Amino acid sequence: MEKGTLYIVSTPIGNLEDITFRAIRVLKEVNLIAAEDTRHATILLHKYEIRTPCVSYHSYSNDSKIQSIIEKINEGQSVALISDAGTPGISDPAYTLIQAALAAEITITPIPGPSALLTALVASGLPMHHFRYYGFLPLKKGRQTLLTGWRTAAASGDLDETIIFYESPHRIARTLEDLVKHLDPAVSSTDATSNWTVVLARELTKIHEEFMRGTLKELIQAFKTKPPRGEFVVLLSYKP
Repeated sequence: MEKGTLYIVSTPIGNLEDITFRAIRVLKEVNLIAAEDTRHATILLHKYEIRTPCVSYHSYSNDSKIQSIIEKINEGQSVALISDAGTPGISDPAYTLIQAALAAEITITPIPGPSALLTALVASGLPMHHFRYYGFLPLKKGRQTLLTGWRTAAASGDLDETIIFYESPHRIARTLEDLVKHLDPAVSSTDATSNWTVVLARELTKIHEEFMRGTLKELIQAFKTKPPRGEFVVLLSYKP
């Protein structure tokens, strides 16, 4: 029996019109859609009249759920994997299923599309020739070590890349404070000029899309009068 295919399908990060024709076709043609949140996926599927059966696959899915999906593909069914938004595998649980599919010698076909980190980068105005993506920063263990590592690399002239990571609205203010503390300790309590430029991108592709540019201290001050809302992409660049 010929095996099916696992499609890694990118979906809109906000504006539902950003889906590709190919993604719509694949989602209609596969036997099953594995979605990070079936309730969230229903909004997209309903808009484009996609009636393919949908099952959940998320960070709490156990080995039996993964094996069930793999068995279906081995039996000849094709499965489309989608996340809540953007490209599966970028800060979501897709990696484990992809690894299981590779171990089972299943064909994996990516269907490219929106990605929040690239959407933010191209409009940020920061250097794009080199960049590094960190997902979500560690909440506690390893956080200070990572940030001071960036400072050390910058001071030695070894940081020629734009740093990108995601942050939630209820943690963004604290994260900016941590960045000032560990990246700019010399200016944290003074009016000295910072060598770090930060761009905050929020609500990308949505009606309230916004890019906030400035120094770390400027953006911290801005949030004191305008509480942060929406998911953030944080971009940092150092210029000696």
